[in-house]
Amino acid sequence: MKRYFFALLLLVALAPFARAQSTDRPQILVETTKGNFIIELFNETPIHRDSYLKLVREHAFDGVQFHRVIKDFMIQTGNLQTKDLKREQELPDDAHEETLQAELMPSLFIHERGFIGAARQGDDENPEKRSSFSQFYIVTGKYYTDMDLDQMEQGRDWRYTPEQRSAYKLKGGAAHLDGGYTVFGRLLDGWGTIDKIQRVETDDNDRPLKNVIIKRMRLYTPKK
Repeated sequence: MKRYFFALLLLVALAPFARAQSTDRPQILVETTKGNFIIELFNETPIHRDSYLKLVREHAFDGVQFHRVIKDFMIQTGNLQTKDLKREQELPDDAHEETLQAELMPSLFIHERGFIGAARQGDDENPEKRSSFSQFYIVTGKYYTDMDLDQMEQGRDWRYTPEQRSAYKLKGGAAHLDGGYTVFGRLLDGWGTIDKIQRVETDDNDRPLKNVIIKRMRLYTPKK
């Protein structure tokens, strides 16, 4: 009986630690020609988390460009074929690359400012809303009112929580994408870098006039 009681106490003592370990989110340091920033990946979207961690470990993103920048909306990167691409060369189409199963959960993750989503082909070619395996965007976005969000909710089978509404009103985002694209991470640090990238001059196709490049992406362990 004493041995059983001790084992039970041990399990109770370790339970909070186990929960903390299971909810730890992997972090990635992104070094760019405009500065650095840190992102974290959500464990609730394991398909995207594991795929991106694999690409980071393989150094697949090193040298890739930010090829699409739209002010008050988002900055996009991850086309692996943009490595060593000169500005006068056309952007390569990577639509033939593999795709990831969508992990849509707007009840948990919306396109709040600083959140990270997976780019994808349009609904006509991609009715399952499968994600690009490598292209991602970081939301900058705009501010919303309650009336705006009420309109966004029309035709949807879910509603924004009070916390989500507050985020869109106080921080901004891209609510029109909710439920249509997988949100799998968020920015933790480095807004100055994101703002620098968002302010670059672009052409009519939203491509920066001067290349903005990811120098390196690597797993990051925060200091304790």
